[in-house]
Amino acid sequence: MAGVEAAVKTTKKSALGLRKRNRVGIRVDMTPMVDVAFLLLIFFMVTTVFRRPLAMEVNMPKPDQTVPVPESNVMTIYVRADGEMFYDVGKRGILSLSWDELRETLVLESDYNPELIVLIKVDREARYVKMVDMLDTLDEAQMQRYSIIPMTEVDKAIIEGGGL
Repeated sequence: MAGVEAAVKTTKKSALGLRKRNRVGIRVDMTPMVDVAFLLLIFFMVTTVFRRPLAMEVNMPKPDQTVPVPESNVMTIYVRADGEMFYDVGKRGILSLSWDELRETLVLESDYNPELIVLIKVDREARYVKMVDMLDTLDEAQMQRYSIIPMTEVDKAIIEGGGL
């Protein structure tokens, strides 16, 4: 509770010869305000709906599982260590691809072939953000069937040679 403390009467004169007024001391008890603050804090903590984390569900196949797929239904995207991309659909030949064209290319190829499966071959020296950007772009393009495979030395030679 608040309280008023009685002031002791003293007569002091200031430098100008005026009397100083006696001030009444007031003491405010902060306990109720702290209680209300904690009650509000607890209320908002209990009633707040937290945002679910944005995560992509990835279904991993069994290690010994193989599925035969016609080569015409496979689009392979190669991401080199410097971030440069190439792609190949079936045996059409390897073409250069920019990050700006990636989504549009995925949509066009999947419209042309609804059974399309995308193989992503990322160089182990490439930055991790490139793979995350690739997965985000696949999600934006509504590609449901894709696999991530490490790039081998044979794949690097194929890219440098411009195809098989």
